[in-house]
Amino acid sequence: MRLDTPADHTNEAERLLRTAEQYPEDREPLFLRAAAHLELAGDRARATTLYDTLLSVPPAPENPALIRALKAANLWEYGHEAEAKAIIEGLRVLAPTDAAAWEIIAETLEAHDELADSEAAFTTAAEALAPHPLSDDEVSYPTQSLLTGRHRVRRMLALPHDDWDMLADRLHRGDVPLDDLHDPKRTWALGSSDPAELQEEITRLRSELGTYRTALSRPFPVAVLHWPEAELTELVASYPELEREYPTYQAHLTDLEASLRELAAAGTPNLGIVRGTVPSYEAFAASESTPPANPALLPQYATTLAARGHATPWPPARTSPCWCGSGAAYGECHGEART
Repeated sequence: MRLDTPADHTNEAERLLRTAEQYPEDREPLFLRAAAHLELAGDRARATTLYDTLLSVPPAPENPALIRALKAANLWEYGHEAEAKAIIEGLRVLAPTDAAAWEIIAETLEAHDELADSEAAFTTAAEALAPHPLSDDEVSYPTQSLLTGRHRVRRMLALPHDDWDMLADRLHRGDVPLDDLHDPKRTWALGSSDPAELQEEITRLRSELGTYRTALSRPFPVAVLHWPEAELTELVASYPELEREYPTYQAHLTDLEASLRELAAAGTPNLGIVRGTVPSYEAFAASESTPPANPALLPQYATTLAARGHATPWPPARTSPCWCGSGAAYGECHGEART
């Protein structure tokens, strides 16, 4: 369902808050999504209240830096510039290890024309979180996003390319080069009467907005359900009807990786893995008034876990631990045949 009006976003926020009451252990991701919808609805004061609740009411949040960064961005948008700047300065001193927190800090500064401070924040984040720009180490998606943002701000400041900018260029997979996407003179093209110039700008905009459109239309990953071996053994023993879905543990692992690769090959972005447990699955079945032995419940359970913030992005980096829990690197385990 598309959310097109402030009322739609308010209703979605209320739904997420009701879900948080039902699943208090998932309060943090649900509150963050609800706050985002409240911001889109224009109710920024209430969004700030949700951020304050996460920061001040136990249990302590898993990612306080991210919450503070989001709070600062929201405060600045409705006139609390001094408070927002104080929060941002505190975060910069704290030096969070989360790429998303840094990106929000830098983009908030960029949005309010604090370009030099934005570039400094992006650069500090890159130096702390990215591998050396001349190395062959893999760069995670959140860090790639940081480098892309840094490239954009440096273009606006007319700074010469450095090694980090060249790394951002190498990592960029769009049809339009980053230098074109981030050209400060592009705004002039929007006033051009030359059809060729306008068409070029439309092409650039489509390339630039494709990723954002996907993210907005799919707020949580398309997730595939993974049962750890002990959990799968208990599940099949308790509900033999599900043995057709999971004949063996090794078949389960193989099918999971194959399903994700098929989705990726079909162009499905934002893929993830959620880990199931028998108690939470039984509780979910009870909430749906459906027998746990019903195989049609399994994808609904996976989607619910993803919506509650439990999905792990797929694929992991080749040198990261494999999603299956073997302890081996993904590239030497289930990612061995990936190209």
